[in-house]
Amino acid sequence: MKNTIKHIAFAFSIMCLLITNGNSQENQKLGQTGFQFLSVVSDARAAAMAEAMTSLQTNSSSLFFNPAGMARMENFFDISISTNQWIADIKHYTLGIALSPFEGKFGVLGFSAQSVNYGDFYGTRVNSSLPLGYEDSGIFTVSAIALGVGYAKQISDRFGVGGQVRWIRQDLGESVIPLNSRPDTTDPNRTLYVADTGRTSNKLSPFVFDFGTQFRTGIKSLVFGMSVRNFSEEVEFASEGFQAPLVFTLGISMNVMDFFEIDPQTHLLNVSIDASHYRDHPEQVKVGLEYRLMNMLALRGGYISNNDESGTSFGLGVSQFGLEVDYAYTPFGVFNKVQRLTARFSF
Repeated sequence: MKNTIKHIAFAFSIMCLLITNGNSQENQKLGQTGFQFLSVVSDARAAAMAEAMTSLQTNSSSLFFNPAGMARMENFFDISISTNQWIADIKHYTLGIALSPFEGKFGVLGFSAQSVNYGDFYGTRVNSSLPLGYEDSGIFTVSAIALGVGYAKQISDRFGVGGQVRWIRQDLGESVIPLNSRPDTTDPNRTLYVADTGRTSNKLSPFVFDFGTQFRTGIKSLVFGMSVRNFSEEVEFASEGFQAPLVFTLGISMNVMDFFEIDPQTHLLNVSIDASHYRDHPEQVKVGLEYRLMNMLALRGGYISNNDESGTSFGLGVSQFGLEVDYAYTPFGVFNKVQRLTARFSF
């Protein structure tokens, strides 16, 4: 019991420090990151609960938050498919699969996939001989994809760990770069580029790593979680170096109905709180609520601090016979709204 109290006190102390730092906007040292599609959440249940999923058991969906969240999976097979109508007509899609053979005695194996449809772009390039100084280079497309393999294991009845390695690929199309230039004799502030040009392909395919743990305190249903997401080496487009959007998260969750000794199969109210430290923007505190009635209907809501456009979120879910369909609605300020839909099935 003393060790449990120490774990709780330590975790609370760290979360309080993150919250304090997150509320302070002065003297922040932030880094530059790329592959931002990895930071976009498409799972509808998670989005409705403000992404506060680090300490929750979410089976195949855990691969996008904390791989340790599938360590206690009781079913043999679990699959989740999500579609996300993101801002600027960008569409995100995710797929998660979890397998737990031999009743989880040897752990749980997971597979994840994430892709983005950015639509078409109109390209231009510098041409000093034209009145506007540029010319059209035609329509081009960009793409992004991430494929992952994960594994989770329950080390004891209270402690679980999980990890994932993902191969990501982002293609931003080709760039046409002038190799030679000379000053404009009629305008000293203008540079003329000659026809001799080079082409460069803007494609990168690094690996990123995720790791997480979950600890059940034994106090009611209180759970602590920790995750490290998107750890990668530095890569570069042209001459600009950057890393994937690294994030450290601590989370805590509990079914507060435990205090009233109510059967969770009848009424369940999950309260989940995450504190996240990012490489590229200020810390955030995420609070999610989920009320479940008879394991058939779920109502959800959430709030994210330090988020200019999407602080609140809402959603619902219906489930029966191992099939669950979730929907999330997020007001997004000047971008209007974001809607997500997830279907999951397990047996």
